[in-house]
Amino acid sequence: MRGFILGAAALVAAAGSAWAATGLDTYVDKNGFLDVQALTCAQLADTYQEDANALANWYSGWYNGLAKKHYYHYARVSGEEHMVIVYCKAHRDEKIIHALDKIFKEERDSH
Repeated sequence: MRGFILGAAALVAAAGSAWAATGLDTYVDKNGFLDVQALTCAQLADTYQEDANALANWYSGWYNGLAKKHYYHYARVSGEEHMVIVYCKAHRDEKIIHALDKIFKEERDSH
């Protein structure tokens, strides 16, 4: 999987961005909330890098909370966040929560 993700990252970097970044604030409801279960990989891939990093970090905390984990491994989480963003750039039609599930399960199974 890592080889695939690195290859996808190279492909995305080589292709460049064909669209303008969209702030996550575009997707908030009237009360200012994002429906994190409805967001797509395309929305993550097309947002500003800072927004993508913040959202990927939030998802990591949410996912680990579901697993009843209470530690934050900074280096590992940063790498996994990047993997999610790269994966989403290559799988734009998937929901972010599905991408997270795949990546975290593959990461866990590889250890």
